[in-house]
Amino acid sequence: MNKRAIKAAFPLTIPVMAGYLVLGMGFGLLLQRNGYSFLWAGLMSLTIYAGSMQYVAVDLLSGGASLISSALMTLMINARHLFYGLSMLEKYRKVKGAKKAYLIHALTDETYSLVCSAQPPEGVDSGAFYFWISFLDQCYWILGSILGGLLGQVIPFDTTGVDFAMTALFVVIFTEQWLTHKNHLPALIGLGVSFICLLLFGPDSFIIPSMVAIALLLTLLRHRTEEEEAA
Repeated sequence: MNKRAIKAAFPLTIPVMAGYLVLGMGFGLLLQRNGYSFLWAGLMSLTIYAGSMQYVAVDLLSGGASLISSALMTLMINARHLFYGLSMLEKYRKVKGAKKAYLIHALTDETYSLVCSAQPPEGVDSGAFYFWISFLDQCYWILGSILGGLLGQVIPFDTTGVDFAMTALFVVIFTEQWLTHKNHLPALIGLGVSFICLLLFGPDSFIIPSMVAIALLLTLLRHRTEEEEAA
C-alpha cells in the first residue's frame, strides 16, 4: 500500500465524497422504493458504477425493460466515456495490469474531472495516485448506496427530485475547477459548445455531438491550454 499516494489523493476526493455519499444514498433510496434491498444497491454500485445510468436503471428494472432496450439506453447515456478514455491514454500509459483495468472501470465523470486536473506530487507514483483517487471515489459511492438502501427500509422518504442531486454535483465540481485553475478556456469551450449543440440538436440528442465537438476542439488547442496553465 502506497501511503504517500493515499495521503496525496484523499484531500482531492473530499468534494466528491460529499457529493457521492448523498447521490449514492439517493440511488439506494430509489432502488429500495422499487423493492430492491440495500444488497442490490451495493452490488450495482460495485459492478456497474455508472452514476446517472444507475438512476436510469431503477426505471428500467421497475418497468421491465428488455435487454436490448437496456443495452441501447446504456450505450447512449455512457457514450461520453469513449471520449474520456481517449483523453486518458497519455495519463494511464505507464499503468499496467489489473490496476489499469480498474482505472478504466472506475472512470466516472467526477473521477475523470479530478484525474484530469490533479498532478501527483513529486516522488509519488502516478499510477498509484490515480488508482487511489478512483478507488476512494467508488468506495464513497458504494457506501452511500448501501446507506440509502438501509435508511429507506426504516425511514419514510419522499424521493421526489432526488435525481437532481447529480446535476448539483456537476455544478459544484465545475465551480471548484473554475476557481482553482487560471486557464478558463476549456471550461468556456465546454459551455459554449454544449449550448450551441443544445440549440441545434435539442435536449434529448445534444450530449454526444457536444462531446465530439469538445474533444476535437480541446485536442486542437491542447498545446495552447497546457502552455497557459503552466505559465
